[in-house]
This record gives sequence, structure tokens and C-alpha cells, in this order.
Amino acid sequence: MATGWANDGAVQDQIDATVSDAIQRARRKLPSGPGLTHCEECDAPIPDARRQAVPGVRLCVQCQAAQDAEQGAASGYNRRGSKDSQLR
Repeated sequence: MATGWANDGAVQDQIDATVSDAIQRARRKLPSGPGLTHCEECDAPIPDARRQAVPGVRLCVQCQAAQDAEQGAASGYNRRGSKDSQLR
């Protein structure tokens, strides 16, 4: 019989499912397979240690840092919509 109330632990189950989905999305974005010997952006050689540490690596450290900085700037936290900014 439906009572309209959530089961005990329903909120935690929802949190766990959200975290699990985020982890799966992040893992799908990770490169896999053999890495490149030279950066696909600047053609600089990629050290063997980096290729062993990062499976499927395609960029050198400098190009990867630049790409991460671009992605970080574009997908930041929306501070205008935060509750804290609305109080000011």
C-alpha cells in the first residue's frame, strides 16, 4: 500500500545513486588503450613514464594543463545561482 512517505534511507539511496552515476560518467571520459608517443597538439615527445602512468595519453603535460584550464573555466560553479550570493 502506498503511503506517500519515502522508505528509511531513501535519501541516502538517492545520494549514492547520484555519486555512482557521476563516477561512471567520469570513468567513461578517461582515455584508454595505447597512448601516443608524441603529443597530438604540439608534436612534443611524451615521456615513457607518462605513457605508463596514464593509459591512452594523447597530450603532453603542458598541453594537458592548458586543456584542463580551459575546461575548468568553462564548467565552473554558478555563483550567481548560489544561495549565498542571493543574500547579498
